[in-house]
Amino acid sequence: MNNWGGRSSPAAGLSRRSVLKLAAAAGALAMASSSGIYNALAQESKPKKGGHFKIGIGAGATSDSIDPATYTNSFTECFGKTLHGYLTGIDADGKLNGELAESWDVSKDAKTWTFKLRKSAEFHNGKSLDAEDVLASINHHRGEQSKSGAKTIVDPIDDVRADGSETVVFILKAGNADFPYLLEDFHLAIVPAKDGKADISGVGAGGYVLDNIDYGVKATAKRFANYWKSDAAWFDSFEALAIHDVTARTNALTTGQIHAMDRTDLKTIHLLERNKGLEILSIAGTQFYCTAIDCAAPPLDNPDVRLALKYAIDRQQLLDTLLHGHGKLGNDHPIGSTNRFFAKDLPQREFDPDKARFHLKKSGLAELKISLSAADAAFAGAVDAAAIYQQNSVKAGINIDVIREPSDGYWDTVWLKKPFYMSYWLGRPTADWMFSQGYAADAAWNQGHWKNGRFNELLLAARSELDDAKRLEMYTEMQSICRDDGGEVIPVFANNVSAISRKIGHKKIASNWDLDGFRCGERWWFAET
Repeated sequence: MNNWGGRSSPAAGLSRRSVLKLAAAAGALAMASSSGIYNALAQESKPKKGGHFKIGIGAGATSDSIDPATYTNSFTECFGKTLHGYLTGIDADGKLNGELAESWDVSKDAKTWTFKLRKSAEFHNGKSLDAEDVLASINHHRGEQSKSGAKTIVDPIDDVRADGSETVVFILKAGNADFPYLLEDFHLAIVPAKDGKADISGVGAGGYVLDNIDYGVKATAKRFANYWKSDAAWFDSFEALAIHDVTARTNALTTGQIHAMDRTDLKTIHLLERNKGLEILSIAGTQFYCTAIDCAAPPLDNPDVRLALKYAIDRQQLLDTLLHGHGKLGNDHPIGSTNRFFAKDLPQREFDPDKARFHLKKSGLAELKISLSAADAAFAGAVDAAAIYQQNSVKAGINIDVIREPSDGYWDTVWLKKPFYMSYWLGRPTADWMFSQGYAADAAWNQGHWKNGRFNELLLAARSELDDAKRLEMYTEMQSICRDDGGEVIPVFANNVSAISRKIGHKKIASNWDLDGFRCGERWWFAET
């Protein structure tokens, strides 16, 4: 998803610094943002400070926490990026930049990474950034008892230590060419150290200072006067409101109660497009909708049964009716077409009831009856998608019984527990990151409980490989394995579709996460105040 440059493998004669930049870029993805034509007001206006910005987000829960380790939804993830600084960051062109880390270097085996910290960075409490803050912040996610959402990212760290007050050294258990990129994860906020531990009270080094938070309702913050970036954090204040109902979010936007909203209702998006006071942002990224298949539960443990289910869904129908064209076809692996290591020559799987019947028969079954759990908590339109799947599969001798589960508690009672259910991924910006978090045999979020020896062998080999061509070969094979053997049906990649007032100015929209990389508060401004 990132087009960072340095596409060719490191060549003789390059400096160590150049080689390291190429190595870090090797795991990146080529990003593609497609927000259409920027509104004229945003193009003509220059960023300026002022105003109180309000955004409606279709997520947030009373069980949320300001502790970055616990971020699990777009409300906390977006607000966290507003409050906190991170060692690295991704710009709108998909390039990796230093944030709280000014620069970095790496050993030849990609196991030892040395980061130089930014001297001008300061926390909201007045403390200057130093190495002890980074150690406390990273160690907050480590350890056997950790339940952090970033645990799979930090587990490969063998040791992290300070080398003076301005340098931090990470020693990995195995080489990882993508390591600096992983440090941009929204969980890995750098917070001040307090008695050797991470201060998780909300104090950060980001563009805005926490004012108040009412979990599941709203959160507010005010601009940080001493933010190290002079060309960011334009609003005087930032307010995020948890508005789960898409109709309520839409009404709030059209009546001017908020200035932006995420997760636009694609069924009614044509009405918003007629409103000259609004702009639709439709950004191709890493998000995909899927159906998880438990590879440990008979008869789903049979690869031919899984293939039958993959051939029994009409992907184009879902793209047209569910996403209204705001997305791309999926091919039963999690690497999207904007990813640098996307297997572009892998044949696109299509709806084919005859092939589905063939694989069903090959598995020893004449027909298949199966229950599919669904709720719109999985993604907007998940229940409708399940109904379409049900209609498609009948033609293949597969009878799907759609079980409409309660949205409340879906992720606690269905996700990772039921054998066949609707789900989604925001995706991850690098191939290794995506595969490691959701498809490795020991991944905590392996939705299909899938284990494939060759896949896991390639995963380890590709991670430390610095030659782009070799990495592409390995990731292509991994996508093929996942496509034909894996425990997910991935029919579509969904654009991140938001709507904003034309009073809001912005530049090119990033696609590494939703809402401009979750940095809308930092990057946007009022074109009119």
